[in-house]
Amino acid sequence: MLDLYGIPNCDTVRKARKWLQAHDISYRFHDYKKEGVDASLLAIWAEKIGWQVLLNKRGTTWRTLSENDKADVDRAKAIHLMCEHPSLIKRPVLVLSERIEVGFSESRYQEMLA
Repeated sequence: MLDLYGIPNCDTVRKARKWLQAHDISYRFHDYKKEGVDASLLAIWAEKIGWQVLLNKRGTTWRTLSENDKADVDRAKAIHLMCEHPSLIKRPVLVLSERIEVGFSESRYQEMLA
């Protein structure tokens, strides 16, 4: 089963969901805002693709963090911050078996799901 993780009002998540629906690809949607995110899942993703890929330092949530929170970020601290503030996770995260795709790209989705 295909799993899509994100926040429903995120424009990039909307694009990904629209693309999946247009290609008649069923998926399970996990809403970070309603369901939260598990540290053990983030740890698995971080192991496979790197915590730096997952951590969104460009968004409003990152900018509103204290300087102490933003200082000396390592894997453990990044996972902790992403659990506390799910908006810090780059979106969407598409998971199919052992493959993980962060962000939305039609060509990468096509390649992954063909």
